[in-house]
Amino acid sequence: MSNITNTNSIDPRVLKELLQLQTLSKLSLFSDNSSTSRTEDSNEFSELLNTLMGQTGGTSTNELNLDANVLTQSLSKLPNELGAMNKSYTPLQLVPETSGGTQFEALIGQASQKYGVDASLVKAVIQQESSFNHRAVSSAGAKGLMQLMDGTSSGYGVTNPFDPQQNVDAGTHFLSGLLKKYNGNEGVALAAYNAGPGRIDRLGIKTDQDLAKKLSFLPTETQAYVSKVLEHRQNFSQ
Repeated sequence: MSNITNTNSIDPRVLKELLQLQTLSKLSLFSDNSSTSRTEDSNEFSELLNTLMGQTGGTSTNELNLDANVLTQSLSKLPNELGAMNKSYTPLQLVPETSGGTQFEALIGQASQKYGVDASLVKAVIQQESSFNHRAVSSAGAKGLMQLMDGTSSGYGVTNPFDPQQNVDAGTHFLSGLLKKYNGNEGVALAAYNAGPGRIDRLGIKTDQDLAKKLSFLPTETQAYVSKVLEHRQNFSQ
């Protein structure tokens, strides 16, 4: 220590190392519960560093070589340094989100059995319509998980379209009616769910074969809707 205090100039490399050590010393306050003792150690270290800094006089920034690159390199080492100081250190882990349909599984199952519609198809419609967001509202005014229009909601006795139970029950009931109307042709039923049965009937579409031939006469949205729902259904069936 005496050799340092009697020196008129300090090697800039020594100062750089001391500054880095001071940074690590302060960050180590978070590594365990011994905050008091570590604060005292940090204060003593700071006093020593300030004494050394005072002896440098007119040392320039270039001489210290504490530029952005050095700072970046130092910071990149901090996780490893902290891990060495505290074995309990663990990197931040992102928690994956759970499937949006999980919380509505029981409701979907009940409606599926009640109206004889495969649960995977109901889930596929919900995925495409609202991504399982029971508060979703479209620009056209469709609401809830299965995006019911007000007229449809009223027809099936829905008093609150944002209530998942009422929405899924009514939406599945409506889908069941379309499947029966079009003799189980799922593609046609889905096209009618999106574009309305009136438009499908005016085009004379009754089977999935008719749908394939006249698909181009339907809105682009409906064309994409049918294929996406069927793709979702396949995923939910796995």
